[in-house]
Amino acid sequence: MHWPTTAAEAIAVQEELRHQVDATDHGPAPRFVAGLDVAYDGDRLAAAVVVLEWDGLNEVDRAVVPGRTTFPYVPGLFAFREVPALLAALDQLTTPPDLLVCDGFGIAHPRRFGLASHLGVLTGIPAIGVAKTAFVGTLLEPGTARGSTADLVLDGEVVGAAVRTQHGVKPVYVSVGHRISLPTAIAHVLHLAPHYRLPETTRAADHLCRRALTAEPKNG
Repeated sequence: MHWPTTAAEAIAVQEELRHQVDATDHGPAPRFVAGLDVAYDGDRLAAAVVVLEWDGLNEVDRAVVPGRTTFPYVPGLFAFREVPALLAALDQLTTPPDLLVCDGFGIAHPRRFGLASHLGVLTGIPAIGVAKTAFVGTLLEPGTARGSTADLVLDGEVVGAAVRTQHGVKPVYVSVGHRISLPTAIAHVLHLAPHYRLPETTRAADHLCRRALTAEPKNG
């Protein structure tokens, strides 16, 4: 597959693929759920995928792929820096996940096609974007209780939600990636975040990619 090298090419890919996004639920509840994250040191990167059991949230599989960025940093086109390495990491798994939880956005994106949507469409696996900060749109502050939500609205359309995963902590920003509805995505994120602000999937993938990046020789 030809991978874009310019912003114009990347935007064209997003415009072509975004119509394939499906914001409805598919299949039963997941048995295995993967957290995906990428750490950077200059142009070096490490892409990590950690698979947890849905029941109990115990780790069952992991993969990490080192590499170098081949696409410039452009807001709204971050997927083109991360998707190739994340796809390579997914290919190394021996336990296929039923759900992808991405550190980023799905349809809460200027062209409704962020990282979670991109990975979901390319793999066919249901995907959710869970971000630490809002990128686009407007919202009200959710209530302080765990489970409180507030719609994230862009151009008059609900594209995600601010979700309070723990009482009194900052919300996370949940959006549909692919093959899942927003209410289900929110419920899944709350299940995956029983103790901390971030889902256990995100915490595990973040730890793995950062540790792998530190261990990788800088001239490697």
